[in-house]
Amino acid sequence: MTPLELEIEQVKSELVSMWMLVQSQLNKAKEAITLYDKDVAHEVLVKEKRVNSFELKIDRDCENVFALYCPVAVDLRFLLAALKINTNLERIGDIASGIAQYVVDSPANFDMAAMESTGLLRMYDEAINILADTRIAFENEDTVLARSIFKRDDVLDDINDNSPNTVAEVIKKDAGLLPEALYILSIIRKLERVGDQSKNIAEEIIFYVEAKILKHAKSSGKLTEED
Repeated sequence: MTPLELEIEQVKSELVSMWMLVQSQLNKAKEAITLYDKDVAHEVLVKEKRVNSFELKIDRDCENVFALYCPVAVDLRFLLAALKINTNLERIGDIASGIAQYVVDSPANFDMAAMESTGLLRMYDEAINILADTRIAFENEDTVLARSIFKRDDVLDDINDNSPNTVAEVIKKDAGLLPEALYILSIIRKLERVGDQSKNIAEEIIFYVEAKILKHAKSSGKLTEED
C-alpha cells in the first residue's frame, strides 16, 4: 500500500472506532432510562469526553492528509465525507449524553407503560439499528444499505410527529406523570435527530462511493441525485 492508502485506512479505522463508541453511548443511555440507572447515566456523561477527543483527532488526521498528499478523486471524496461523518457522529454522542443527563436529573424512574405507549422504546431500538447499519454500509461501501436508511427514518419521524398527542394521553391518564412525560417528549425529539444525523451519514457514504451528492428537493421533500 502507498503512504496515502495507509493514511486513508487509518482514518477509516478511527472513524469505525468512534462509531462503535457512539453506538455504545446510545445503548447505555437506553439502559439508563429503562433501568433508571444513574450510575450508567454518569458513565455516559464521563465517556462523552472520549467522543469529543475522537472527533478532534480525526479532524486533525484528515487535515494532515490534505496537507501532505493533496488527495484527488475517490481519496478526496472519502476525506471530505469522513470530516462530515465525524461531525455527525459527535452530534449523536451529544444526544446520547443529553438523554443520560435526563436520567441524572429525573427524581423518579421512567414509567415503562408510558415509554411503550408513546413509541419511545420502539423508536430507540430503530435509532440504534439505523446507526449500526450506517456503520456497516460505511465499512462495506454498501450504498444499497445506505439508501435504506432514508426510508427507515420515516418510522422515527412518524413517532416524533405523533408524540404531542401520545404524550398528552399519558398526562390525561395520570397527571402525576407530567414530569416523566415531558422527559419522554424531549427524548423522542432527540432520537428524531439521531435519525437525521444518520441520514446525513448515509448521504456522505453515497457521495464518496458513487461520486453523487444527495440533496433534499425543497419543493417535494424528496431526495434527488446530482452527478
